[in-house]
Amino acid sequence: MAGRSILGLFKEVDEAVEAADKLKENGIDDFEVLTGSPYPEGAFGEKVSNHRLYVWPLVGAALGFSIAILVTAGTQLAYPVVTGGKPILALPPMFIIAYEGTMLGAILSTIIGVIFESRLPKAKLGLYDTRITEGYIGLSVVVPDGNTDRVDALFKAANAADVKLEPVSA
Repeated sequence: MAGRSILGLFKEVDEAVEAADKLKENGIDDFEVLTGSPYPEGAFGEKVSNHRLYVWPLVGAALGFSIAILVTAGTQLAYPVVTGGKPILALPPMFIIAYEGTMLGAILSTIIGVIFESRLPKAKLGLYDTRITEGYIGLSVVVPDGNTDRVDALFKAANAADVKLEPVSA
């Protein structure tokens, strides 16, 4: 089902919280809060976002460790240098390279994970108003085409300074 974005702008935090409560009372739990200054997570009653960022460094570390062991062992076995009866696979240098590979894999995968978990880049930008950077608080909701009037009325009942509706795409 196609939906349209509605952006309600509020001057005061209490008005935005009231509007968010009214949205939740009417069964609309999925809305985005846009502010120019940081507020604690959940201050407006928005849905808690789930993330799996902790998985990225673990997988990257495991891959980095595995690749480092394969490269060091493979190199020493492919080009054996026998010196005075010592073993072909020298473990102390392998541990150093394995540590470096583990750290490199964890760091690079964490950077990639942050990009993916942050949903960057966003293919479609929603509604925005420059007054948000001036201190206004925006509540952005994607609703089915038939419910736009109802959400517009909810925002206006909560003293919205302005309500913007996404234009209909052809």
